[in-house]
Amino acid sequence: MRHSLFRFIAICAVVSLAGPGDIGARAQTAAFQTSAPNVILIDADTHSTLLEKGADAPVTPASTAKLMTVEIVFREIAEGRLKLEDEFTVSENAWRTGGAMARGSSMFAALNSRIKIEDLIRGLVIDSGNDAAIILAEGVAGTEQAFAQRMNQRATELGLTHLSFRNAWGKDDPGQKVTPREMAMLADHVIKTYPDLYRYFSEKEFTWSKIKQQNRNPLLTMGIGADGLKTGNIDEASGFQIVASAVQNGQRLILAMYGMRNAKDRADEARKILEWGFRSFETKPVFAAGDSVGAARLYGGATMDVPLVTDRDVRILVPRGATERLSARVVYEGPIPAPVEQGRELARLRIFRGQTLAVELPLKAGESVPLGPLYRRAFDASLELGRGLIQTYVFKR
Repeated sequence: MRHSLFRFIAICAVVSLAGPGDIGARAQTAAFQTSAPNVILIDADTHSTLLEKGADAPVTPASTAKLMTVEIVFREIAEGRLKLEDEFTVSENAWRTGGAMARGSSMFAALNSRIKIEDLIRGLVIDSGNDAAIILAEGVAGTEQAFAQRMNQRATELGLTHLSFRNAWGKDDPGQKVTPREMAMLADHVIKTYPDLYRYFSEKEFTWSKIKQQNRNPLLTMGIGADGLKTGNIDEASGFQIVASAVQNGQRLILAMYGMRNAKDRADEARKILEWGFRSFETKPVFAAGDSVGAARLYGGATMDVPLVTDRDVRILVPRGATERLSARVVYEGPIPAPVEQGRELARLRIFRGQTLAVELPLKAGESVPLGPLYRRAFDASLELGRGLIQTYVFKR
């Protein structure tokens, strides 16, 4: 009998991180009411969730889908497969489907012309050009369809399993869905992984074919520290979307908001949420890098457990001026078969602010544990067999 038949999800309450006295903090957090149907606000440094509402619901991305297009292009440049001065040709498909005649957002690329990748990036992130997205997709992968497959593959590689793409520019499609939470995570990844290329998002205007266009992101001119990323809209049914980031006093917040009624409501609500986030929270240290946070049960190891550690300082944002009750849990699928190497990711640490999941991050093995002697493996096998029999009995009842 294989021990994997009796694997389970271990959820261990680790520690209460703060004492009582959280009523005022909860009231302060709840004081902000947003009209956005689907929204999340996160702190980029601590990964703390400051506000969320319908953040895991599938929504239509519209032009915010171009963030995944940007990620793939940025990666090609960062890894040396493309250069900013390389040129792609404007195909008839890109010109006809994404150009001015299609009446969508466009950089006005001329048919059969050749355009530098740097200008295509500007046409994509500043003008939100559908033609720019298609030209880049075809240049990188050959066809839009092949590029969409790359988008989905890349989303999976990044652990963004709820992002589903069918095209590079946000055209409406029943199979093209995202969640605000994972779009905020994608934005965070782009900002941190490609800092030298991210700067294009903050440029306020771009001129191509003698046509000057202003950046579609309305937050850039509001004086709140905004420096990207993308807006989106297809029609009133899908609403108005934005994935945005702003920095104040060294703190970066990332907002993903979907389903607003019009462009004005989108801009006003995004500004209010970001301003509230900057003024209403303070940082609280939780664990230091290398701290043992808990332990995971092993199967067949020289020891019964392996310590779980975090490889970076863990901090969380809590409502300013209040002591809020925090709790942490370790979640993993176990028991974990030995041997285990030090540094291997084994579990997730989840920190809750009240009932809200505020932070989730990986935990790694704090030490290496070799395979145990035969008697140890036999003992663990008997424990697993007993657990399986108990589960079977309980379920049958």
